[in-house]
Amino acid sequence: MITLDLVYWLAGAYLLAVAALGLRDRHNPRRHTTALFWGLLGAMFLAADRLPPALVGAVVVLLACLAGFGGLARGRYEETSTADREAEARRLGNRLFWPALLIPAVCVLFAVVLKDLRIGERFLLGREHTTLVALGIACVVAAIAACRLTRQSPWSAVEQSRRLIDAVGWAALLPLLLATLGSVFAAAGVGDAVAGLVRMAIPVDNRFVVVAAYAIGMALFTIIMGNAFAAFPVLTAGIGLPLLVQRHGADPASLAAIGMLSGYCGTLLTPMAANFNLVPAALLELKDPNAVIRQQVATALPLLACNIALMYFIVFR
Repeated sequence: MITLDLVYWLAGAYLLAVAALGLRDRHNPRRHTTALFWGLLGAMFLAADRLPPALVGAVVVLLACLAGFGGLARGRYEETSTADREAEARRLGNRLFWPALLIPAVCVLFAVVLKDLRIGERFLLGREHTTLVALGIACVVAAIAACRLTRQSPWSAVEQSRRLIDAVGWAALLPLLLATLGSVFAAAGVGDAVAGLVRMAIPVDNRFVVVAAYAIGMALFTIIMGNAFAAFPVLTAGIGLPLLVQRHGADPASLAAIGMLSGYCGTLLTPMAANFNLVPAALLELKDPNAVIRQQVATALPLLACNIALMYFIVFR
């Protein structure tokens, strides 16, 4: 049976390989701390569920210190020349996109079509987190396909991905940490506090005003947290469920879907969503690190207004 634990172990092994390569990279001025960062993260993927929570928390604090005090840097990587890359791009053409397109295709195949497949008496995929397991399988299949397509070895894939992950740096952890933050906030009762503030600030009997508060709140909390998944439990517990679903009879499914879309409008506007907005600017070596955000403002604000209108006219049917 393929379970999520196997996906975590594979991710941990990959991060340890990145750490080992980084430690050998003498062109990286901070190779020891960079290797320590990725090595600790890989160890957590491999064994965090078997370690004391206090120790795991200490590792998280150490990771934050390594990132916050500039412990990560880039080194030198095995790269082909520009002429060779251009020649390879001409040879492959649009086939370069095939491995990327394999990820959603294989993920849907395993998560939907093959989710109940059995080998003997056992299911092929674990019954919990089936979609995440399918995504892990899809990434492995896509990596193998990319190696076959480009005639490169798997170790070359690790080396080239090390170049990218070093460029992304600590921002690679933001989606994971910020999504967890939303659960922490919800457990701490932040949603109840938000509900109390909203009741004092707006006329809660007015459907449109409450809808606008929920949608705009999702966008604002996403701007603060950097992740709509972190904002969702807080705003839905504070406004969506008590005021829109229970008080005004909104449909929970459509409300949640459009609420998440409203949060994504905030993703377009915040540097906290570093993997979406800062990393592309860094990889493209743009002079303005916020250039991507500036270009997205004209899309995010009208889209948020459309989401408010859609929510008002759809969720109360």
